[in-house]
Amino acid sequence: MSSSALAHRVDVLGPSGHRHDEILTPAALDFVGRLAGAFGERRKELLKERRRQALRLAAGAPLDFPMVTSAVREDPGWRVAPPAPGLTDRRVEIAGPPDRRTTIDALNSGARVWVADFADATAPTWDNIVGGQLNLLDAVERRIDFTTPEGTPYRLAEPDRLPTLMVRPRGWHLTEDHLEADGEPVPAALVDFGLYFFHCARRQIDAGRGPYFSLPKLENRYEARLWNDVFVAAQDLLGIPRGTVRATVLIETITAAVQMEEILHELREHGAGLGAGRCDYLFSLIKTFGHRTDFLLPERARLTTTAPFLHAVTELLVRTCHKRGAHAIGGTAAQVPSGEPDADRAAFAAVRLDKEREAEDGFDGSRVAHPGLVPLCREVFDAVLDGRPHQLDRTRDDVAVTAADLLSTRRVGGPPTPEGVRSNIAVALGYFAAWLHGQGAVALDGLMADAATAEIARVQIWQWLRHRVVDRETVLRLLDDELAALGAAYPWADLDAARGIFERCTLAVELPQFFTPDAGARHLVRSHRGTQDGPG
Repeated sequence: MSSSALAHRVDVLGPSGHRHDEILTPAALDFVGRLAGAFGERRKELLKERRRQALRLAAGAPLDFPMVTSAVREDPGWRVAPPAPGLTDRRVEIAGPPDRRTTIDALNSGARVWVADFADATAPTWDNIVGGQLNLLDAVERRIDFTTPEGTPYRLAEPDRLPTLMVRPRGWHLTEDHLEADGEPVPAALVDFGLYFFHCARRQIDAGRGPYFSLPKLENRYEARLWNDVFVAAQDLLGIPRGTVRATVLIETITAAVQMEEILHELREHGAGLGAGRCDYLFSLIKTFGHRTDFLLPERARLTTTAPFLHAVTELLVRTCHKRGAHAIGGTAAQVPSGEPDADRAAFAAVRLDKEREAEDGFDGSRVAHPGLVPLCREVFDAVLDGRPHQLDRTRDDVAVTAADLLSTRRVGGPPTPEGVRSNIAVALGYFAAWLHGQGAVALDGLMADAATAEIARVQIWQWLRHRVVDRETVLRLLDDELAALGAAYPWADLDAARGIFERCTLAVELPQFFTPDAGARHLVRSHRGTQDGPG
């Protein structure tokens, strides 16, 4: 792949901001443009295939482990690359947005890995995207600090003992409308990956780590193959040895659940493991089969990982990973300590039970969304690992999961309660209001909500309306009630915009696949012709 063949001009349409020129350099933009030129068309074709597959499944096509890749699953000879520096021990990971204060909190948390999440925990305003990249650069350089308007300082407590950094770029379905290559928006995934890789890959290698990523919302092995080819091209362009990049894939879609081994196989030399994503997985299940009455799900609070179909996913994930020498990372504990003793005792007990179950099932680590949960998660995995860095030796040969097991939702049925309906409306509206205000992660009802939380909340309302479990008049009445409550609690909230997002993505006859593309284009894009262009 020649450099000249990859060159594509990148225009900055977003407004300039403080220190933006440190990230949006001509060389960095040229690098992003080369990736967009090399892989933009393949990305479009894969998104078309997503739509075709969705239509096939909606029409009744069976979902199963692909027969065409049975040789990959049956071949005992292949494994992913050995754990990279800083990724041998992943017993507790913390995930959150790369804003400055959260970055420092995460780096001081005591977690083994910090996942800087541009995908679900970041509202994609231009300042958040570029500012997030600046914060990553400052964190890698160990020069990051922050003082609140009230005068509270935030500093790195132990600059020489920081968690391993892993970046979660946005999904393939999104574009970054503030950057344009050859007259088209640049794929958001390549922006988040490319800017971080260009500025920090070599710095991370020199520091004894490497450029590590957490890949969201993949639907099949071809999307993993695309990422692997991006990694190869990026390493070649910057003269970095192949295999230096490592990636963990979150299993967040039902179609990826039946291709776990194939996804790891595509990423072999760059693979680091798989992770469980409950909210997005439920969201995917409803998007895919929500028109069918046998997939009518109860409220999300009742859909714990003990539900048979969700437990089947986690069992298969651990078995798949350990069979191939990859880490298996559990789901994110979203509880937020409140400072109220009784509430915190109940929340911590729930987290402990969940993490104990994951550790006993064979996971090598798990994730939390708040620094206050790091010690608890670490304590649970310390007890099970007993001095080992992981439990890859637990191959879970006892596990046998079929596609029918992954789809066995009948046993968790039951109508939603009035409280469950109201809660979903309140959470969706609360998140939309915060997202519009530039916050991608916000505490709601004692839990850290992100875009995945809002997605499952709104598609459940859509599903219940479709099957007449809840009537439209009730939803509209609760919508008015919750908007009034939201406005009273948060005078800054744009209630009209939040209502508009809710109505378009929840009350429509056809379910929008994601709320973020339309809402982002309507409300978060603030562009004009800039002056920082990549070389033509």
